Amino acid sequence: MKIHEYQGKEILKRFGVPVPRGIPCFSVEDAVKAAESLGGPVWVVKAQIHAGGRGKGGGVKLARSIDEVRQLSSEILGMQLVTHQTGSQGQKVRRLLIEEGADIATELYVGIVVDRGTQRVTVMASSEGGMDIEEVAASTPEKIHKVAVDPVQGLLDGEADELARLIGVPEASIPQARSVLQGLYKAFWDTDASLAEINPLIITGKGDVVALDAKLNFDSNALYRHADIVEMRDLDEEDPAEIEASKFDLAYIQLDGNIGCLVNGAGLAMATMDTIKLFGGEPANFLDVGGGATTEKVTEAFKIMLRNPNLKAILVNIFGGIMRCDVIAEGVIAASKAVGLKVPLVVRMKGTNEEIGRKMLAESGLPIISADTMGEAARKVVAATKQA
Repeated sequence: MKIHEYQGKEILKRFGVPVPRGIPCFSVEDAVKAAESLGGPVWVVKAQIHAGGRGKGGGVKLARSIDEVRQLSSEILGMQLVTHQTGSQGQKVRRLLIEEGADIATELYVGIVVDRGTQRVTVMASSEGGMDIEEVAASTPEKIHKVAVDPVQGLLDGEADELARLIGVPEASIPQARSVLQGLYKAFWDTDASLAEINPLIITGKGDVVALDAKLNFDSNALYRHADIVEMRDLDEEDPAEIEASKFDLAYIQLDGNIGCLVNGAGLAMATMDTIKLFGGEPANFLDVGGGATTEKVTEAFKIMLRNPNLKAILVNIFGGIMRCDVIAEGVIAASKAVGLKVPLVVRMKGTNEEIGRKMLAESGLPIISADTMGEAARKVVAATKQA
């Protein structure tokens, strides 16, 4: 789960990380009132969407008067903001953050993720903060410094100080930088985050260390422990199909292809999409019905896939371990009839009660294309898209 920048800053403040004063806004008039309330000669008008690269996309602007705040807010609010993370379709801006201006002397980068290689939470930092951190990672990875944190001890003072010095924090600002790094680590750990990022982390002309931006993503499996974070969820920023799928405990992610995939198990789902690609097709979605799929869940899964106007065929690939093939067959038959299926449907089943399941499909009277192997299923579904 993702949250907005202003929400991330609210969390960072709780862990002692300094952030600029700012007010979230939902209208141009709100933005004007926010600027007047903050006071000062300079304000930053920031689009709030769940994507990076807002500055390059024109979603972050500097205003030097209240009239300019009004003008920029009018331009940004409601715009379809396109960044390298939104894709060409962009994301509609429905919220703004009006923030006081900052005296930026230096821009740095700090981020925290789980490194699966070391199986540790890892703090990353760079002297090259700002809008081009992805380019830094790709072109000059030596400028990104890392510390794998011992989960028992946490981020130690010495580790934080060394990291701060490596990225060029002046000696007088080291204690503040240490506090920020340790606060960010604690925020990451205590909220069950999957990503915590400050880009840029700035040093002001006076030597203060301030989080000028905040990006926090959370492990959805741990949200039951964080009711306050769940309340921050913005459904406008999520794909409607993915929201609908979550209501039925379906793991669904929309993709750009035209072949719908219904699979039980995340690993099998990934392998299925890879096999479709291998035979020249393009998956339209990732959809894992899990080990306890019911007829209702399969029916809803079909409905969600069919909302995609690009869909030309569906591949159902089931391994009957916990999930029995006859139960899936029953669900596929019921779903096909319930939605009045008009696109080709290829079904491949293996495992518990597969013969019963196949017999049910064969006797259903529906134009279901059967397959025995993943390769055969992929070939048939790709061929079906070309005939559709």
